[in-house]
Amino acid sequence: MEDGMCRLVATLPQLDERRCPDMFRCTDEVSYWLHENEERKQQIAVLKETISELQEELRNHRHRIKVLELQQSEERTHLNISLEQRFHELEVHYAEATTLLHLQGTLILDLQIQHARSCPIDCASIYYNGVRRSGLYTVVPSMAGMSMEVYCDMDTDGGWTVIQRRVDGSVNFDRSWRDYRDGFGDLHSEFWLGNDHIHDLSTQGDYSLRIDMEDWGNRHKHAIYQSFVDDEVHHYRLHVSGFSGTVQDSFSWYHDKQAFSTPDSGNICAEISHGGWWYNQCFYANLNGVYYRGGHYTPKTRGPLGPDGIVWYSWKDSDYYSLRKVSMMIRPHNFRSRLSP
Repeated sequence: MEDGMCRLVATLPQLDERRCPDMFRCTDEVSYWLHENEERKQQIAVLKETISELQEELRNHRHRIKVLELQQSEERTHLNISLEQRFHELEVHYAEATTLLHLQGTLILDLQIQHARSCPIDCASIYYNGVRRSGLYTVVPSMAGMSMEVYCDMDTDGGWTVIQRRVDGSVNFDRSWRDYRDGFGDLHSEFWLGNDHIHDLSTQGDYSLRIDMEDWGNRHKHAIYQSFVDDEVHHYRLHVSGFSGTVQDSFSWYHDKQAFSTPDSGNICAEISHGGWWYNQCFYANLNGVYYRGGHYTPKTRGPLGPDGIVWYSWKDSDYYSLRKVSMMIRPHNFRSRLSP
């Protein structure tokens, strides 16, 4: 109490900072957030609707995928069935075609056999059929079944199938294994019939081999043997025996049982001699050698040096005398010209 008077003091509570000091302002903010909240609700509703639509679309896609997978499975099954049916049909057709080819082969073989039986097997058969003219003819050796063209000598007792001839040096006899196997040259002139053909002919039975020779002085001599030649598997090994003739033997005693060799077969004698032959170490007869004119010769300086002419050693007792003409021919050992018509 001052001056005898009482003083009244009132204490007001402090404002709460969390409360809105301005009612108008607080009302605006509440309205704003209420509006924002409403928009968020609308956005959420739109998103929910969009998600629902996407889920429905996803279900539709999955359904379509299942339908397509089912269709593909059905198509694959159908395709597999079709392929199996087609494969079975092809197997049936293949079996039918194989049967027809086998039947065709059998018929062709029968026809070939019938044809072979009606065809001469060598020049002796042609001679027995009444042919007396030397020349080219077709024969079908019984062991081969395939025809070949040969030169038949019907003048020297008849019936000879010529397998080799040298007359003028027009054909090079320095040839490969393949050439000697298959044959080369001109049947009207110089040639080698071919080791396969010689084998097919000489193994039909017992055959004689006749070798006719002529020197540069027009002297003629011949030699006759029993002979045959093995097949290629055995390197066309020579079997020759039973010599007779007007010349001393320079062939059978040294070349019997020798394998055939050529310059490309690795035989040094064939390389030195420049030809294909039944070389031993190396030769006493070399009828496929180099053709030298005039008889006596000096080896050509090509490759290993040594005698390489058309040599029959006993003719001049020399490796360096080359004959002018040579022919080799075969016919059955039991051939008799009187048996012909």
